[in-house]
Amino acid sequence: MSSLTPIRRVVTGHDAQGRSKVQWDGPAPNTHEASLGSGRGHTDIWVWEETPLPIHGTNDDGNLKYIFSGPHGGGHFRVVQARAKPADYDRAKDPDVIAPHPPKPRAGGQGLWDRGCNSLFESAMHKTQTLDYGIVINNGRDLVLDDCRLPMKVGDIVCQVGAWHQWCFPEGAQMAFDMIWADFGPDSKGLAQGNDKPLPAPTLPAGVKPARRIVSIDRTEGRGELVGDTAAPDVRLDPARPGFAVHRLWVADGHPAKMVYETLHLPHTIEPPARGSVCRVIDYPPDASWKGKVGEADVKAFFKSMGSPGASTYSANAPHPYMQKTRTVDFVCVLEGEITLVLDTQEVAMKQGEIAVLRGANHAWSNSSAKAARISVCTHDGKL
Repeated sequence: MSSLTPIRRVVTGHDAQGRSKVQWDGPAPNTHEASLGSGRGHTDIWVWEETPLPIHGTNDDGNLKYIFSGPHGGGHFRVVQARAKPADYDRAKDPDVIAPHPPKPRAGGQGLWDRGCNSLFESAMHKTQTLDYGIVINNGRDLVLDDCRLPMKVGDIVCQVGAWHQWCFPEGAQMAFDMIWADFGPDSKGLAQGNDKPLPAPTLPAGVKPARRIVSIDRTEGRGELVGDTAAPDVRLDPARPGFAVHRLWVADGHPAKMVYETLHLPHTIEPPARGSVCRVIDYPPDASWKGKVGEADVKAFFKSMGSPGASTYSANAPHPYMQKTRTVDFVCVLEGEITLVLDTQEVAMKQGEIAVLRGANHAWSNSSAKAARISVCTHDGKL
């Protein structure tokens, strides 16, 4: 029996008629109990060795070979877990303590360096050749950079742009990481490229809760630093669904990903750029607040405002008016509330902490509860 908390994973596929369906639904099977140190392990949700990601297939790619930083040609989506630090913890008696040391490659890391500083309840200060979307899905943990320490709670997301960083676990936590192989430049130092300025936090209308976005990067060699810690700057609404909001956090416009300060100046579309990805947070109000009041014109206006009019698969006979389909692989974490994944052939109720992998699925999200729901969506370019 694994000591890791099971992660429910819903993976979609297609039937013989090309209709979206559930391929697998259950605890993600590929668990690694002590992959990150004593009492810390991870669960692989999905791994890809090539970019764009394959959409079709009957192989469970959550079982592909584990590499901490992910395959060079692709990346991986995983959930890491740490136990909480007890009140009587004494670091002086901790057998896992490693003193700080100069940066060095970690054996077998393939794009992983560390500087020590780890213990039973702290990771090493480390750096991977990746762009990471780090999403807290249960409890909380502290992100430590060379210039600050930031407590993170459920729903907070860090866009870790190849930065040196450390994790501390006062509460224990489950955190999902979408790790994408990155371009560290000809010197392999992974320093910030360009001088784009982070966009300011938006002014949100009443009833729209901000989505926290942290951005970190290495401005100088050997120092992971904070770029920004604000509400996600790019927010889109749907007038037909009061309380609905899409918060765009980051865009990778190719593979390997670039080491840049900001990306939200790139065109806004549901689909990512070729060989790229988009990280979003989406709020869903209860369906009862809009159901029966939304028609085809409202749906078309929404998808046009999102820059993707062709993503809509609206039909009067569809199971949901906001059904959509894109040539993408989406990793979805339920952050708050309860929500239902609507497919062509079935519906799947999901709750906080559960994860869906949508492979080119015709789908929508329905909130039949009395409270708002929030999900994170990491969308990657796919291929048929």
